[in-house]
Amino acid sequence: MEAGPAACGWSDQCWTLARIAEIVRRRFSVDYTLAGLDLLLHRIGWSVQIPARKATERDESKIAAWKDEQWPVIKRRRRTWAPGSASRTRQARA
Repeated sequence: MEAGPAACGWSDQCWTLARIAEIVRRRFSVDYTLAGLDLLLHRIGWSVQIPARKATERDESKIAAWKDEQWPVIKRRRRTWAPGSASRTRQARA
């Protein structure tokens, strides 16, 4: 595992729980759920790692344009009013 995913046959250098589960399955013939494997990895001191560098393909001008144009549309404010209940039963009293 320390040699990286490429040494185990994957094309990139990104470990995922599914890939680690596959390695465990191949090596030890044991199946773990992803949640169980995550718990096991945390118990032995492994943690999620975030890349230190940004992708080389990243285009800052396109990101800024998207934030200015698309994000406000996606993140627009919620309506201040909401329709009433469609239920014919009386509302519960607190």
